[in-house]
Amino acid sequence: MNLTLAGLNKIGEDFHKQQAVATNRVIVCAGTGCLVNGSMKVYEEFLKSIAESKLAVATELKEENGRASASKSGCQGFCQIGPLVTILPEGILYTKVKADDVKDIVETTLKKGELLHRLLYIEPGTKKLCSGAQEMPFYQKQRRFVLDKCGRIDPEDIREYIAEGGYISGAQACLEMTSEDICRLIIASGLRGRGGGGFPTGKKWDLAREQKNEKKYIICNGDEGDPGAFMDMGIMEGNPHSVIEGMIIAAMAIEADEGYVYVRAEYPLAVKRVRKAIDDAYKLGVLGKHIFGSDYTFDLKVMEGAGAFVCGEETALIASIEGKRGMPSPKPPYPVQSGLWGKPTVINNVETLSTIPLILSVGINKYREMGTADSPGTKTFAVTGHVANAGLVEMSLGTTLRQIVFDVAGGITSDAGKPLNNGFKAVQIGGPSGGCLTADHLDLPIDFDSVKKVGAMVGSGGLVVLNKNTCMVSIARFFMQFTQSESCGKCVLCREGTKQMLLLLDDIIEGRADENTLTILQDLAYAVQKGSLCGLGKTAPNPVLSTLRHFRDEYEAHVKDKYCPTGKCKALTRFHIDETLCTGCMLCAKKCPVSAITGEKGKPYHIDEKLCTKCGNCVVSCRFEAIKGGK
Repeated sequence: MNLTLAGLNKIGEDFHKQQAVATNRVIVCAGTGCLVNGSMKVYEEFLKSIAESKLAVATELKEENGRASASKSGCQGFCQIGPLVTILPEGILYTKVKADDVKDIVETTLKKGELLHRLLYIEPGTKKLCSGAQEMPFYQKQRRFVLDKCGRIDPEDIREYIAEGGYISGAQACLEMTSEDICRLIIASGLRGRGGGGFPTGKKWDLAREQKNEKKYIICNGDEGDPGAFMDMGIMEGNPHSVIEGMIIAAMAIEADEGYVYVRAEYPLAVKRVRKAIDDAYKLGVLGKHIFGSDYTFDLKVMEGAGAFVCGEETALIASIEGKRGMPSPKPPYPVQSGLWGKPTVINNVETLSTIPLILSVGINKYREMGTADSPGTKTFAVTGHVANAGLVEMSLGTTLRQIVFDVAGGITSDAGKPLNNGFKAVQIGGPSGGCLTADHLDLPIDFDSVKKVGAMVGSGGLVVLNKNTCMVSIARFFMQFTQSESCGKCVLCREGTKQMLLLLDDIIEGRADENTLTILQDLAYAVQKGSLCGLGKTAPNPVLSTLRHFRDEYEAHVKDKYCPTGKCKALTRFHIDETLCTGCMLCAKKCPVSAITGEKGKPYHIDEKLCTKCGNCVVSCRFEAIKGGK
């Protein structure tokens, strides 16, 4: 079967006609975060309750029985308050929905048209009840472009993607444009790779297009491995057909006839949905021979990665697909010259490829209205850590860090999740390959070039927000432990250098460091950065170097004064109770396993340092944050 432009339009029209008979549409978030919290039980309860109520409600029409039912979506973004349920056309958004809430939603909202106030989001600052995403700052202040369909459409229904304009850009690229036309258009758009490096996408395609070879490949890099990052996962789970369409256009641009979607095996839902999307695309003739009735052939396969962070690097990823151990190779030659099985190969990440069909759809001028002159468009970010609103967000490039952290993510929280005024300390941007941004960078535009100038990188888009109680030495150690364990071991500086850096950081946080330790650590970091073969090794020292630059006083406190200013390093912590904050509630004394805390109820308590084992139970139990670690 070959699906033409007319066929695409017919599928879209038929889908919309079927939808028109339903008065409401119920969309249950079925992204990984909401699934973990029980959204499938919510979905199944909706199916049951809607059937019992005999309402014509929702999205997914089953022709065999002629009734409507609730549908599933990918990640709706606001992971912290899931499971999420959206009701259209009103745009109502219910939060933290449980299966027990479904009957009330059906009876109150679907039958009577009334709001169920207990399930609405309450804005922390104003205490305002928000009936839908349109009233919530988390959504209001975003620029959802690539994520627009994620959370709205059923990711497992190709008809709905087509009804939303899907595959039109792919068909136009195949039927109306030459490979050079496509490359020139993407070059003019200014799109830069969203995987971390920010290399111009159109230029990469054009370099591959100019290679004289009958066989070329397109690879989608879905091997997202940064701690705290889940941008690509959200897109693959929520809108897998956008990735396929982007790969079709990329294939036409470089004249490739085969592609691979490389997905990490730790993303089972993404793997499942991408596989189904590819199968459905073959059935409709979107993939295979003579796609869209053209002369082009494009075949696509899924390969699951084994969980090696280094396989996010292009040459290591290629080696993995070839069945070899995932280890990087020297460049040049670059993959566009000699990649998969020695053939010209273009590798783009998930977000980059999902952006391609949208650029063709909206046009270059409208696309370049977003972002900056040198970094056009939007960027997705996974915002985690000490923030009120953790989740998946999308912003125009050039948006400041302050806008992301405070306007969208809702500001800083304590370790216990309570609002913490003036509590911002830093953001680790770009994961283990990135760097640290401080309060001095809150008004820094987040784009490829601005962030690079201050010694960090946008990376794939992970933002780990840290409050003032965070030990930056421990943060550096966390990322160093990650990169050290993920080193493939091919080059000595990365294999042995990261190991020695980790040991030096252990010395610092355990009180064994001396005045020479920081100098050795810094010199070693520069050596690893300069001498490693691939991007993993070259960027592995970044968290250490950036924290040394911005928080050297914390390192010196650990080394010279033998104490951790935040009280997070057990070996260097001397706990004490702030008498001005202690209410004498006795809870800390009850939690102390060695009876090191004594006092009189209603009056400030005290800690006996000689008895204290530094277990930290008292800190966790104190509701008033009265227990501090310091000199």
